[in-house]
Amino acid sequence: MRVLFAGTPAVAVPSLNALLDAGFDVVGALTRPDAPLGRKRVLTPSPVAARAAELGLPVIKADKIDDDAVAAIAALAPDAAAIVAYGALIPERALTIPRHGWINLHFSLLPAWRGAAPVQHSVIAGDEITGASTFLLEKGLDTGPVFGQLTETVDPGLTSGELLERLSHSGAVLLAQTLAAIDAGRAVPVPQSGDVTLAPKLTIEDGRMDWKQPALAIRRRINGVTPEPGAWTTWDGARFKIGAATPRPDVTDLAPGQVRLGSGAGASALVGTGSTALELQLVQPAGKKMMPGPDWARGLGQREDVVFE
Repeated sequence: MRVLFAGTPAVAVPSLNALLDAGFDVVGALTRPDAPLGRKRVLTPSPVAARAAELGLPVIKADKIDDDAVAAIAALAPDAAAIVAYGALIPERALTIPRHGWINLHFSLLPAWRGAAPVQHSVIAGDEITGASTFLLEKGLDTGPVFGQLTETVDPGLTSGELLERLSHSGAVLLAQTLAAIDAGRAVPVPQSGDVTLAPKLTIEDGRMDWKQPALAIRRRINGVTPEPGAWTTWDGARFKIGAATPRPDVTDLAPGQVRLGSGAGASALVGTGSTALELQLVQPAGKKMMPGPDWARGLGQREDVVFE
């Protein structure tokens, strides 16, 4: 079966590799255009574009599926298109090109968390079980019938980035299995059923901490927005980033946002919430690199006036 692969970020690369390993005739890759990265803003191919180039595959780079992109897709004559985090809508005129349609790997148990940031929202919500789904892409937002699903237990200590990395590999297997079933004529997509939740793309403001919230909710948000868009608060009028924090249910006497610093060998940085405290494991003050919370605490000594806003 001739397969067009559509994807952009690093989490899509395992699926491209899995399709090749499974013996599919991957005829090309559709991805977003090169983007400026780093301090020097150097134009850099997407991870999928880079991997496709290594494999010698034709690459279509498009921000949106316009007339030129539609013509390029049609010229590859795919029997099916596999899509993983491409990052743009597929118009109806492109959906009809492959005879088997577009099969999307989505990192949630649909219809839960339809949208651009399913894993992040799942972590923030405190889901104990998440997973991935393969479904037939249609005009609506992640509304198509489902071919298959897998489940994954959510470790409360995992960030969304770590969980997405795990799902990218297990989901790649699911995608290859789904396409094999379609090729063999055994795949029967089932309409979605259950409660619908939405997972829109996160903004910088989604990463701002509200210290009046309970410790568990704040920790989930820190994990959910890590690595992107990142967790932050303000201190001394500047943005202060938080990379990781762990619950300290034994500390109950700190007001929301109040910071207690320990020094010496047992240095620590505790911050009050709407319930019990959190211990800051990784922090990044303005103008500095990410560092362990205890190192930051040692640098401030015995200051008692540190309050996050």
